[in-house]
Amino acid sequence: MANNTDQIRIVQETVAGKEITFAHIMGGPAPVIYQKLGLNPQIDYRSSAIGIMNMTPPESAVIASDIAVKSGDVYLGFADRFTGTLIITGELSDVESAMTEIVNYFRDELEYVVCKITKR
Repeated sequence: MANNTDQIRIVQETVAGKEITFAHIMGGPAPVIYQKLGLNPQIDYRSSAIGIMNMTPPESAVIASDIAVKSGDVYLGFADRFTGTLIITGELSDVESAMTEIVNYFRDELEYVVCKITKR
């Protein structure tokens, strides 16, 4: 006779996909954002931008940071290989160019699933 108090144990495991989950450009952010994030204070705030991305696996941020600094005149504000977060700053056109290069490379060469780059 079956006991109705038996429990089933389920083990769940998550496997990180190859994807860029977030890509956003902030055009002309307030100087206080730079200060609070500890980013380059020497930037010209009137024509500046901050680009932020998140990706999995998190080590992908190392590749993305290399692409960013080689694709334009951007400042690498933060790259974390443990969380997959990347923050770059620079002139708006340079940040847009770097973010586009990263997304295109990850989609076309590494076959990642990518999100669209949003901008405000």
